[in-house]
Amino acid sequence: MGLDGDHFCLELEDGTKPGGNDLGLEKEPKTIAIEDAVKVLLQGLGEDVNREGIKKTPLRVAKALREGTRGYKQKVKDIVQGALFPEVGLRDRVGHAGGAGGLVIVRDLDMFSYCESCLLPFQVKCHVGYVPSGEQVVGLSKLSRVADIFAKRLQDPQRLADEVCSALHLGINPAGVAVILQCWHIHFPNLESVFHDAKHQGWITVLVSSGSGVFENENADAWCDFLGLLKFRGVTADRILTRDSEKKSWCPSYSSSVAKGSSELIAPNPRMVAAIASILGSLGEDPSRKELLETPSHFVRWLMNFQNTELEMKFNGFTCGIKDVLKPNGECSHNHQQLHAELSLSFWSQCEHHLLPFHGVVHIGYMCPEGFNPIEKSLLQSIVHFYGFKLQVQERLTRQIAETVSSILGGDTMVVVEANHTCMISRGIEKLGSNTATIAVLGQFSTDPAIRALFLERIPSSTTSGMF
Repeated sequence: MGLDGDHFCLELEDGTKPGGNDLGLEKEPKTIAIEDAVKVLLQGLGEDVNREGIKKTPLRVAKALREGTRGYKQKVKDIVQGALFPEVGLRDRVGHAGGAGGLVIVRDLDMFSYCESCLLPFQVKCHVGYVPSGEQVVGLSKLSRVADIFAKRLQDPQRLADEVCSALHLGINPAGVAVILQCWHIHFPNLESVFHDAKHQGWITVLVSSGSGVFENENADAWCDFLGLLKFRGVTADRILTRDSEKKSWCPSYSSSVAKGSSELIAPNPRMVAAIASILGSLGEDPSRKELLETPSHFVRWLMNFQNTELEMKFNGFTCGIKDVLKPNGECSHNHQQLHAELSLSFWSQCEHHLLPFHGVVHIGYMCPEGFNPIEKSLLQSIVHFYGFKLQVQERLTRQIAETVSSILGGDTMVVVEANHTCMISRGIEKLGSNTATIAVLGQFSTDPAIRALFLERIPSSTTSGMF
């Protein structure tokens, strides 16, 4: 294309180059402390912290957490000051407009935050508005930046909405501020339940609001205007949760611990719990804060779903014991092969690079002799779950499923994995709504483009469950 090396020498708005601050961050005591804590977590999972795939995981996790909670170091006044502009209202007319009462809304701000109950990221679509007063308005981008300050902290949805609302009201002194948040929290199953609950709901959703000034009364006329401009986004007054119900229904880890009671819960590894508490402190939080007291235990119980045990050894024995998985249903012909496909098998896994979940669906295609029944779906789903519930990367997961299915069938197999990665939304790249597809082909699928195309045509056009 004729581009020289200088074409790729980019600079950010503050004059630094991409990644230019990483070296300083890596050497900071707080980053090193988080790294040490992550090593304790990996050892608690039975992992070798010097294994090539996870050797740099402690540093990656530390950088992601510090970036994702950078809001603790930011101040609203630094953003709002200098961003207030004079704007007159109506002249000699009855009504509200401009800098004297004209409603301003910024919609569909996509962001993420970390759940204070379990430390997993959750997705947020923020709608924020205000009614100007004093014939002045604030730069629109500042509404988004203020919201992001509080999103980049450990949060629950209602407090996030309240803090954004309060900060904007104090910072720009309007007639009122309104905030509505649509939030999605991943609902990760445990290894035992996933085999029994085929209809597991992968997301918990809530809709919360906060208002000040003319929006303080939830029945105020100002809310009718605000909600009227959100009607095509599934936002209605009757769907907004009350403050009492929000906490009870939001975080799956919180709800699970309340439902089971402390006597039924398995005590987590104390060294791992202490490691999470130290991470909270390194991020600028107080581990003794009431809302964070159980957070280390919640996170450790969730993380232990991916413990490196003898699961793979047991599974290898299970698959080796399978006989005659392809059963004839009448007159059979090994000379004629038919394409069979099992589509949209759900999976849940954990990225070994960032210790963040990824999930999605697996599609499996294979060639079966004419006259034979296809493999039972439950067997293929079991294979997917066995390889999903461990520290993984999507490429390896795809290969392992393909090799295992191929070993059972004796050859021709194709596997497509479609996944949503939490690490794609909760780190610097913040690509909300993105998803990743990987393919593995063995036997005839690797040499016959027509069969590959036939299998790909059968895959539904929308199978992953990203929120945006």
